Amino acid sequence: MEDKVKQIEKIALSELEEVKDLKTLEELRVKYLGKKGELTSILKMMGTLSKEERPIMGSLVNKVRDEIENIISSKEEILKKEEIAKKLEGETIDVTLPSNKVTRGSKHPLNRIIEEVEDLFVSMGYDVVSGPELETDEYCFERLNLPKGHPARDMQDSFYITTEYLLRTQTSAVQARAMMENKEKGPLRIIVPGKTYRREDDATHSHQFNQVEGLVIDKGIAFSDLKGTLEIFMKHILGEDTKLRFRPSYFPFTEPSYEVDVSCFKCAGKGCNLCKKTGWIELLGSGMVHPNVLKVNGYDPEKYTGFAFGTGLDRLAMFKYGITDMRLLYSNDVRFLNQFDRKDI
Repeated sequence: MEDKVKQIEKIALSELEEVKDLKTLEELRVKYLGKKGELTSILKMMGTLSKEERPIMGSLVNKVRDEIENIISSKEEILKKEEIAKKLEGETIDVTLPSNKVTRGSKHPLNRIIEEVEDLFVSMGYDVVSGPELETDEYCFERLNLPKGHPARDMQDSFYITTEYLLRTQTSAVQARAMMENKEKGPLRIIVPGKTYRREDDATHSHQFNQVEGLVIDKGIAFSDLKGTLEIFMKHILGEDTKLRFRPSYFPFTEPSYEVDVSCFKCAGKGCNLCKKTGWIELLGSGMVHPNVLKVNGYDPEKYTGFAFGTGLDRLAMFKYGITDMRLLYSNDVRFLNQFDRKDI
């Protein structure tokens, strides 16, 4: 058996000397050191030897095994380095060659509008706040002067998860939360951009759309503050020539309430198909915060007054960029989105 071990050693060393690639090296490792390898077979035969022969043969087999393992390890390191060197030589990159043109995306028109509105109001001292899209009936309606059974709920009651929770129909719910969370009940100046949900779906409406609402509460706030704020807002987004028209309306959470029209930017108020020949486009809802809303959210209506307004960011994007169908904003059609490159529009 000793002669057989020495013969295995001689043949193994000779074969390892001739190895030129990693695949052959691995095959030899399995051949001599694997579970069914030749040295492993010798070790399995140790039980047939006498007690005196076993330690001698065991020591010899281990010595040969260690020798083969060391040679394989050293050879493997050398072959790996050679393989890497060949790859580097064959895959050299000429950095002076012109690169392939990379197609880059651009900001979605909705993101453009949201950022523009936020930047404007932050510059005017407003905080940008957000709230949950899954809202309670209390904050979505009751704290905004819309108790259960109120007829004004009919146009908004939409996506209920339970009898108490629904997907918010307006970002006004965050206004109620902001008033409740303002423990000192002092001045408040916020805008609330975000997603809202209603059961609507046509060219100018979607079941999901984006709104921005504004809320200002302080002592001595008057309608003139609301009017001046909205003029700055609309002229910044739609152009300095934009005119505003306030029409009396009804919203449960404001009193008095106003629908706000802007002069048609397409025909400059002369009348066209966009404004239905009127020269005006309805764009905002606004008004002075209802005393009931102030009171139920912890403000003393005898000391504080405020104004609120809201508009659809989707419609603003449509007007600003001349988009005719709101559904294009959510279709992910690359042909549509490619029109909004990285340059300012």
